[in-house]
Amino acid sequence: MELMGRNASTNHRVIHKNVADAAGLKIASVVENHHNFSWKEQLVDGTDVLVHRKGATPAGAGMLGVIPGTMGDPGYVVRGCGVAESINSASHGAGRQMSRNAALKSITKTMRDAYLREKGITLLGGGLDEAPQAYKSIDTVIGA
Repeated sequence: MELMGRNASTNHRVIHKNVADAAGLKIASVVENHHNFSWKEQLVDGTDVLVHRKGATPAGAGMLGVIPGTMGDPGYVVRGCGVAESINSASHGAGRQMSRNAALKSITKTMRDAYLREKGITLLGGGLDEAPQAYKSIDTVIGA
């Protein structure tokens, strides 16, 4: 399990380095965001646990992380607070306010595209189940 996590991390680093090199950019910082993996970790009280962060991202004290918005809203680079009650975790994004099926039944292409156009965003690809309207407000999540 941890070997696969390290493999995914290494693959991401290689991809990001290749993209940066191709664009003539220098990588200033690396932020890991393992949000759908399980890891062996030790709690503040010394207890060894397996932590699976589905819908959450690591947020140990001082650790850099990413809390993404939607395809139409900002994402945030954050620094973890190391809150023991959340097992050193933070939200991994705004979170859905409706299921994928509900989004497909209630959000039209016209609604989604108008939202994105208002924000100056050109959509290259993405289904209605991922429309910004299917998610909670990222500002509310960050505020919490």
